[in-house]
Amino acid sequence: MTQIVVVAAIIRRENKVLLGRRPDHKRHGGLWEFPGGKIDEGETEADAVTRELLEEFRVETVSAGEVVYECRDPDSPFLIRFLDVVIRGRPEPTEHTEMSWFEPESLPTIHLAPCDARFVAEYLLRVPD
Repeated sequence: MTQIVVVAAIIRRENKVLLGRRPDHKRHGGLWEFPGGKIDEGETEADAVTRELLEEFRVETVSAGEVVYECRDPDSPFLIRFLDVVIRGRPEPTEHTEMSWFEPESLPTIHLAPCDARFVAEYLLRVPD
């Protein structure tokens, strides 16, 4: 199985993070996730997250940090890399069925995609802002 690398953006506003709900017809449909997508040939993580956020939320990426956590999605070729991202603009979901800003402490009660849930438990709730 060929590995497919995916980026996931940790976007913070005030004391909340942005999540989108995956469309029902996609893998992990109906679950919440940190926005992002596949890295295309020749792209860096920053290039991919910039392109994906423009496509999925119509926002500009101001900065993208280093990868802070990565997780292999169970039973799939996907390796998800999480990085802190600063955006400009008001997010408008074009691919997710909805989006919302969540306080990190509330995320264990939200139905998250598997790697997003592991990221929250193993990194986001353990590392101070």
